[in-house]
Amino acid sequence: MPCERDAAWVVVETPLAPEALAAFCREVEMLYRINPHLEFESWQLAAGGELRAAAFNHSNDRPAAINGRLIVESDRAWRIAFSSGAKRCTRFEVAALERGSQLTITDEYRTEGPPVVPEAVDRSLHAWGVAIREHLERDRRWGSLPMYRLLVRKLWLPMKPSARRITLLIAVIALADIALLALGFAIYWLETRH
Repeated sequence: MPCERDAAWVVVETPLAPEALAAFCREVEMLYRINPHLEFESWQLAAGGELRAAAFNHSNDRPAAINGRLIVESDRAWRIAFSSGAKRCTRFEVAALERGSQLTITDEYRTEGPPVVPEAVDRSLHAWGVAIREHLERDRRWGSLPMYRLLVRKLWLPMKPSARRITLLIAVIALADIALLALGFAIYWLETRH
């Protein structure tokens, strides 16, 4: 049963074949860890599809408990049905395009019971879609390098989003330092040759 109404969604287009995108997205933990606003404390996905995770959502400055069940609807569609909270489910669906494929992530909110307060709405959906597209582009560009995918999955994605930003900033500064040092050596070498 797909998510119904009162929903927000994001669509991510990619040049990947639908089967490749679906295989990538089936790693639900990695997919969630790509979200730049979620800082995970724990993640447990049991064999029966039971999901328990604790995170802090920086988009609305609220703790996020992800308690639910992963339900596979087809080879290209699955959802997480939440047992509590403002969201009823998050649905992931991969569709073929003329060139490539697209991932649609839909957050459906509960309509029964007390109304959802605006502060409880997850505002990270758009940023999540952008981060997934950027992740797939980096993987396409650098994925053939030895150890790249292993480092991303085992080291980069488990880091807090703030730690990833700081690490990237330090790496860019270090590369700029190396470039300036190489430029200095090149100038010195050219000057001493004559």
